[in-house]
Amino acid sequence: MGSVGRVRAGLQSAVESTGPAKGNGRRALVTGGAGFLGSHLCERLLKDGYSVVSLDNFHTGRRSNFKSIRGNPRFVSMEHDVVHAIDIDLRFDQVYNLASPASPPHYQSDPVGTLKTNVFGALNALEVARRHGSRIFQASTSEVYGDPLVHPQKESYFGNVNAFGPRSCYDEGKRCAETLFFEYSHMHGVDIRVARIFNTYGPRMQPDDGRVVSNFIVQALNNKDITVYGDGSQTRSFCYVDDLVEGFIRLMSLGEAPAGPVNLGNPQEFTVLEFAKLVIACTGSRSRIVHKGLPVDDPKQRRPDISLARAMLGWQPSVPVVEGLVKTISYFDQLLRAKHVVSQSVP
Repeated sequence: MGSVGRVRAGLQSAVESTGPAKGNGRRALVTGGAGFLGSHLCERLLKDGYSVVSLDNFHTGRRSNFKSIRGNPRFVSMEHDVVHAIDIDLRFDQVYNLASPASPPHYQSDPVGTLKTNVFGALNALEVARRHGSRIFQASTSEVYGDPLVHPQKESYFGNVNAFGPRSCYDEGKRCAETLFFEYSHMHGVDIRVARIFNTYGPRMQPDDGRVVSNFIVQALNNKDITVYGDGSQTRSFCYVDDLVEGFIRLMSLGEAPAGPVNLGNPQEFTVLEFAKLVIACTGSRSRIVHKGLPVDDPKQRRPDISLARAMLGWQPSVPVVEGLVKTISYFDQLLRAKHVVSQSVP
């Protein structure tokens, strides 16, 4: 048996092992399941009674994110790169396509790989849904709006995107994936749901992912200077991960598919400088704020209009930013302390 055959046999065997085990008899496939969002989604689906199969190549995902669900008989984690076909013959009721590096340092480290993951990964996930009549979810992004000239951003806004800048591998990969999803719906009748995800934070973010929340918290906990790019007047909106996953579930539970994408995010807006000061206050840090030049194509403003999500899903964030921030700080504090203990024990 060749390598492709071994992968196919391994995937099939793993999926067959996820029996009902007191669940609801329904099965979900999550690509990118070992990532920040994916691992929280796997937890929620298991809680809701699903048998869950996670596919991840562990490029940015972490096996440690499965700590709380590793022993669950309705959960299987398989190492698989979604750039390659997903040859599983058993039917999934729901497919969630979350596979992609999502932070600039990660997706810029291999731009072609990022594009392939978003485009081929979407195609391969869609093929699973087409073959088996599954409902399928696409984790798109607010990055499709680029550096927006319209504020806040509605789903009808076409965006202001640089098609060949340093962020383009991610932005354009996600835009192409959206196109593939809607064409599969039009051509093959696949039941699709597309969410445009705005800035999200919470436990299991990686400390080195280069994003605002993780950067500021790690710097503050280490009492190091907090790096604000530009004058800090650019704005962001931060949604706690549990709220976002609830939005996923509601979108997938909707009887009739929306005609287009749906924004999911927190409409409460902060300047980056305000958020840096909030992190310092919540951590009790001695950090100073220092300013550096803005990265290329860094959005000046980012805030979702969630009118559609409110109307269609009855959804809006419920976790206050400070409450979610305290939980996230606690996670990072434990993570950094554990790393310090390990480093101290190594001769």
